[in-house]
Amino acid sequence: MSLLSEYAKKEQLLKQLSEELKALESDQRLQSEIEFKTKLETLMNEYGKKAKDVLELLSPSDSSNASNVSTASRRRKRKLKIYKNPKTGEVIETRGGNHKVLKSWKDEHGAGTVEGWVVREED
Repeated sequence: MSLLSEYAKKEQLLKQLSEELKALESDQRLQSEIEFKTKLETLMNEYGKKAKDVLELLSPSDSSNASNVSTASRRRKRKLKIYKNPKTGEVIETRGGNHKVLKSWKDEHGAGTVEGWVVREED
């Protein structure tokens, strides 16, 4: 590519970008955002705060709030059930029904009977 054609191409790009910039400058949304940013910076200067401080204030990252957010987004924890087989005295602690021994008890004695063997439930 010759130097002259490269210059013409860059000149055309500059003209196009200039037109896009003028269109953006007349956009009311941009004006609103610029006004907001200016007011925010003035307020931050007035109180001696930095952008980092404002971000921490708006989205705190301390452990207590972080755990509340993550807990809320996940499903709740199942209750711990403690079963005791009255025939063998064997004790099982489980949070779900996918326990190998619990399944075998339910197959052998029936689900209703085994649910009657629950000694206690904990959170």
